[in-house]
This record gives sequence, structure tokens and C-alpha cells, in this order.
Amino acid sequence: MIRAYTFLLRPTVGQTIALGEMLRDHCSLYNGALQERRDAYRHVSKTSIKYGQQSAQLKEIRAFDPERQGRWSFSSQQATLRRLDRAFAAFFRRVRSGDTPGYPRFRGVNWFDTVDFPKDGDGCRWDSTPHDRVTRVRFQGVGHVKVNQHRPVAGEVKTVSVKREGKRWYVVLTAEQAQPEPLPRTGSAVGVDMGIANFLADSNGGFVPNPRHGRRAAGKLEAAQQALARFPRVRRDQRTANHRRAVHKVADLHRKVRRQRLDHAHKTALGLVREHDVIAHEDLSIRNMVKAPEPKPDPEQPGAFLPNGAAAKARLNHSISDAGWGVFLTILHAKAESAGREVIAVDPRNTSRTCPECGHVSVENRPTQEKFHCVSCGHSAHADTVGARNVLRAGLVRRDANPA
Repeated sequence: MIRAYTFLLRPTVGQTIALGEMLRDHCSLYNGALQERRDAYRHVSKTSIKYGQQSAQLKEIRAFDPERQGRWSFSSQQATLRRLDRAFAAFFRRVRSGDTPGYPRFRGVNWFDTVDFPKDGDGCRWDSTPHDRVTRVRFQGVGHVKVNQHRPVAGEVKTVSVKREGKRWYVVLTAEQAQPEPLPRTGSAVGVDMGIANFLADSNGGFVPNPRHGRRAAGKLEAAQQALARFPRVRRDQRTANHRRAVHKVADLHRKVRRQRLDHAHKTALGLVREHDVIAHEDLSIRNMVKAPEPKPDPEQPGAFLPNGAAAKARLNHSISDAGWGVFLTILHAKAESAGREVIAVDPRNTSRTCPECGHVSVENRPTQEKFHCVSCGHSAHADTVGARNVLRAGLVRRDANPA
């Protein structure tokens, strides 16, 4: 199995400048390759340029510009061209499937923050000074950079990436490992129902509160964004020191909220994986759930629109995004795979409207957001707990119908 590790880098001032120049030059290579593809297709011949053709030009590009493009790893530049090729492949896939495609865009220097090295030892070297107590990673054109390695890396390092987040730099490793030993069996199965009032309710009657990290930081973030908005929109190299500090303040607040959300998701998923052999959850289409409602034209007034609840839907969308369901489910599946647990996604329709005792399905069974009262048999419980029980039952049925 493949596992990723992320460590904070401690570059010197000179290494920080060199890392920034590496991102700048890879961004320039990406944009140049994108422009070449656009120009070739706009020609009367409608020529399509592929990755192989652009990769074959790298030798000439490096010889023509040795001070910039020639400084960096050939393999990392190939990885940047593959990144553009994947963007075009995703664009054409969306076109074929009938989705709304987004054509690959040019990247500004501030929006190009990662350089990939496809193989450890080719333009980079993890643990480049093994004789030293301090772990370092070496990048071609940058040197040996100190790493704040807070945990050991198990397995063979396959790829190395360097990433910028605000003023901080990180190294991301992928290592190939043997399949870990599964956790001891507990004989327990659980269903979970995710929500807004409570982040998670399980079929045993337990609840995990919703921390609402984004809402708690909203006041500070609003003030920081207002302070940033007072500065004129200028190029990055023309920003004043106060302008740069305002930018970093907003980025730091967003980074803190993101890490708090990740920490909560990891701890919640780990608790479920340790305690249960089978975990059933709703197969939520989160992207569709956070879509804005369609406008409703007013038939009596051309050019006018009827109320469509967009403001209320926007608040709901913000709460869903703040809860981080998608991140949590991704982490849950990854941890379950490592622990030898089984995770089952079930259809969420009517899970909170079906009575777990008699099976009666009705909208009237849920008179309020939290209360469930069956109009047929009179069973009463918390609506989220009822949903979790129904999710567990559907998950067990699906598992028994499709045995491994």
C-alpha cells in the first residue's frame, strides 16, 4: 500500500529564495506549454499537442535558458508537463460526459505552489545526510534543506514533492509499505448519520458534536479580509510590507481552520475504526448538496426573478462545507483499509423517514429536525439516531447480498 507523509521544512533565507524561484520557473514552464497547446489548436490545422511532444522539447528549452529552466531537475519538469496533460485529459473527459467543462487556465505565481519529483534520487534525495542527527532533503538547485520530521517514515520512499503554503514550506513523501496487520476483531457494527447540528450520530445513540471551526473563526477572518481589502490590487512584487502581512494573516487563518477540520476528522474516524468491524454511512453526493438553487424568472415581469431561497441555501451550503463531510469520509475509508475494517456506503434516501421498528415510511414521521415519531406504531427517538439505525440495517443487507 502507498502512504503519504507531510513534514515541515526549515529552509534558510537563501534556500527559501531558491525554492520560490523553482516554483516560479515551473509555473512559467506550465504556462508556456499551455500557450503552445492553445496556439496549435487555434491554427487552421487544429493541431493537438501531446505530452510526448512537449517533453521532447525540454532539452532545447534547458539549453536555451540555463540560468532558469536549466537549473532544475529534468524529471520534475516532466512532472509539471504531465500535470498539464492531466488537466487536459480531465477537461476532455468532462466534455464527453456532458458535464460543464473548465478549460485549463494559466497559473499565476501565487497559484502554483507544488513541484513534484517522480522518483527519490532523481533531482531530489530524501534523508540526504544520513550521518547527521537532523533529517534533510536535497533538491537540485536548492541544496540540503532541514526537515522537521515528527514521525518515522516506514517503507520505501517513491515520490517527493515540495509545497508552499503561505510563508511555510512542506515536503510530501509517498512511501510503499507492506499491508499492515489488521486490528483485532471487535464483533461490532455501527451505522453513522452525518448532519449539521451534530457532526455525527451513530446507531448506538452516541453523538459527535459539530465543532464548527469555520464559524468560530469567522469574526477574525472577516476582520483580516476587510484589512486586506483596503490595499489596492497590485502585482505580488509591488506589494508593501503591510500588504504582505495582511495577505499572510488571511492565509494563516484559513490554514488553521483547515488543519483543525483535518484533526477532528482524523480523531473521529480513528475512534470508529478502533471500535467497530463494520461501518455503514450514507453515500452522500456532497457536490450536488452544496449547489446554489436555480433562479426562478418572474413570468409577469420580464427580467425579474421570484424568491428562490438562495440566501437560506447559501447558509446551509456554508454549514455543510464547514462540517467537512467529504474529508471525513476519505479519511475514514483510508483508515479502515489499513485496519482491515469494512466500510459500506448506502443510499441515503428516506433513512430519516423510515421507522426502524415497523418500517413505516412517511414525511410525517419527522415532525421536527431532531424529533422522530412514527405515525404508525408511535416509536419516538432522535431523528439522527433513527437515520443511523436505518443506515446500519441497509449496510448489513448490502454486505450479506454481496459477500466478499
